[in-house]
Amino acid sequence: MVSDTTTEAAHEQWIRDRRQTVTGPTGALSLVLTHWSPAGEPPVEERIARAGHPVDAVFTRLRRTDLDTGAPQEGYRIWRQDSPAQEAFEEIITAPYDPAWVLEGRFELVDEDRVVPFEHIKDAGATRTLPVSGDLIFTVDGTEYRLAAFDTTHNGHATLQLVFGDTTNGTESYGAGRFLFLDHPGAATPLRPGDSIPITVDFNRTTVPPCGFSNQMNCPLPPLQNRLPFAVRAGELRVRYAVGFTL
Repeated sequence: MVSDTTTEAAHEQWIRDRRQTVTGPTGALSLVLTHWSPAGEPPVEERIARAGHPVDAVFTRLRRTDLDTGAPQEGYRIWRQDSPAQEAFEEIITAPYDPAWVLEGRFELVDEDRVVPFEHIKDAGATRTLPVSGDLIFTVDGTEYRLAAFDTTHNGHATLQLVFGDTTNGTESYGAGRFLFLDHPGAATPLRPGDSIPITVDFNRTTVPPCGFSNQMNCPLPPLQNRLPFAVRAGELRVRYAVGFTL
């Protein structure tokens, strides 16, 4: 068993790594512009997109499906380390490591092709369907909870992304909910619908969504079944900026 000292040291390293990530050249604090062309139109030329930005700004492309037409929609982002958010950023307020928030649960594969509608913060109430092949199931204070975590990739490998809310949102933690990334158990162990496999749900690795660092992000919001009726005082809680700054 890993000692508490080793575990807490690993958690402190995770906190340092997270700060380095969000303050990096393509970290969320650096994002100053997300632009989407009308559905079906060609992408904007890079030289046009870069107009008015310094030469060291980072340019990246995006693509998504238009909510109204279903047609592909081309977009781009501009990232600058001299962004107002970078300059006003002070810290990510993070709860002390708490082993009580390391929960042993299970992942239950429901259907590899299942999708669940998720509302996104900038979509004015519309929803985008995301692949949710199974449920995360764990118990807190004797009550079992079944949450939808969607399938994605994170840091180059298959991942479950849990978007959840709890009773700290808007007071102690970021108001729109928080994220938790977990290694997808189905990536290493082939599963069939109805199968379940043990999974550790460590809420100490909870993160503030990218939209807590940039108003140019469009983050998914917790669906109703992912809004927990208790306080999760673990992991990242909220971002502290200089007095007077707002995104």
